[in-house]
Amino acid sequence: MKILLLVSRVIVGIVFMFSGVVKAIDPLGSAYKFSDYFQAFNLIFLKPFSLFLAVILFTAEFISGFSVFTGYRQKAGLWGVGLLMLIFTPLTLVLALTNPVSDCGCFGDAVHLTNWQTFGKNIILAIMVLILFSGKNNAKHILTPNKEWLVILTVSILFVIFSLLNIRYLQLFDFLPYKSGTSISEGMKIPEGKPADQYQTTFIYEKNGLQKEFTLENYPADDSAWKFVDQKSVLIKKGYQPPIHDFSITAKDGTSLTDMILSYPGYTLLLISTKLEQADKKHLEKGFELGMHCLDKGIDFVVLTSSGSDEINKYSQNLTICTADEAALKTIVRSNPGYLLLRNGVIAGKWSWATIPSKTEFTEDLNKQKVDSMNKKRNILIVYSSALSAIMLFLLISSIFSKQKGIS
Repeated sequence: MKILLLVSRVIVGIVFMFSGVVKAIDPLGSAYKFSDYFQAFNLIFLKPFSLFLAVILFTAEFISGFSVFTGYRQKAGLWGVGLLMLIFTPLTLVLALTNPVSDCGCFGDAVHLTNWQTFGKNIILAIMVLILFSGKNNAKHILTPNKEWLVILTVSILFVIFSLLNIRYLQLFDFLPYKSGTSISEGMKIPEGKPADQYQTTFIYEKNGLQKEFTLENYPADDSAWKFVDQKSVLIKKGYQPPIHDFSITAKDGTSLTDMILSYPGYTLLLISTKLEQADKKHLEKGFELGMHCLDKGIDFVVLTSSGSDEINKYSQNLTICTADEAALKTIVRSNPGYLLLRNGVIAGKWSWATIPSKTEFTEDLNKQKVDSMNKKRNILIVYSSALSAIMLFLLISSIFSKQKGIS
């Protein structure tokens, strides 16, 4: 029984900590997933609170897992994971049955599971949590209760700060398709031999006031009395979907600029604002100023947004402002505004509004070496993450070698 309790404790602790960490690395991605849920369940009024609720959830996941795994306030942590399982196990069953959102987002964009896989994972975890509850009275405390609560509070605050730094400086680890060094054109290709989507097409014809559905095999090609009315195509089997499948740039006149920008041999800086009206005006002004500077230095500059034409017209300023799909822009860069530097369709640089290099670094003789230097701007996030990892390791080692034997 002791081995079963230990195995359950380790697995439950690690899974919950991992789930919390990967979401904290990409808080905006978690917030977007919350928005998808609110949209699917007609809870639109909650969408403005998506980011706040996402931070609360993944912090609760991490702290509960940390508590179970290390032993600091282990009973409280066990109640935490138990409550989370009580809420999300039935919810994932509903998602598996109705499929309003294809990916639950339980591991962010790091690991994708179907809704049925997620439900199965939760059933296994729920069994382990029940095993842990059966042995909760044997849990040992490491420090005095007040000191253990101080540890939990401190780790919680440090963890929230970590998530906020990932918003400001972009993700510590980029799990999205638009990583630096990625060729967007290559990412859009379907490899040879991969299955394509399969559709069933139905044709609707009318004869003597009666409408009837036909397939490609039996439609009345030789009977001119039947008049075509409509056709429907239904996806019957999902094929291979390339990592990048929704990248498209459209000029204000409706012309597609995608191929032209992806094939341009020089550098192109994209300012990406999911919604211009939601971005900080100062950050946009700084971006537009940078754009004018780039154009003077021979670097193309394009603004990408999903805002409507009325909003776009407020920001003309002799700049090229194009439109793109909102979901795609959110995937490209988790910042509003954010920046992507392209050359021959390859992502050379990627920055948030807080990490974009100064305009003096965008020069006529911009080259790979200079761009690589410009990309090394996340020292604060790296140092903080290293320090936080060291603290976690210290607390874990302390819990293992603790000599206190009292019952918590």
